[in-house]
Amino acid sequence: MSHAAPGPRTASGRPGTIRLFSDRTHGVARLAVPVVLGLVYGCWAATNARHGGPITGGNVLFGFVTALVFAVLCAALLSVAPKLRREVHAALWGAFSGIAVGFLVNQSGTSVLRSTVLGLVIAACVFVFTFYRYYTHEDAKGHRIE
Repeated sequence: MSHAAPGPRTASGRPGTIRLFSDRTHGVARLAVPVVLGLVYGCWAATNARHGGPITGGNVLFGFVTALVFAVLCAALLSVAPKLRREVHAALWGAFSGIAVGFLVNQSGTSVLRSTVLGLVIAACVFVFTFYRYYTHEDAKGHRIE
């Protein structure tokens, strides 16, 4: 007895993709993820900057400004980077990650050399990882396959 092969599920309109959530949920997540990551990053940076001392108004302001900058850059990167070539796309994610980690390490009071080296190591690792992912998810002409 034979059965018909199941057809592709295309809830998103793109063939071959399965989306578990609605378009509205994806739209909310596109805004919520950078905001939540920014708040976590801002809190982490403010905690590192106060060196275990008391929480002050300046420290809270520093945390919110850091969160705002991180969230805006993350949202811009999430919207612009997928339209770029895979090399530039990977380089932007590597630079963003390296700068973010280097800034956090610098706020903890360590030397500039240590934060620079750690930021460069993280940037190189993220670049290699993302380039490999984007390279293996494209066809020969450079179009994304999902």
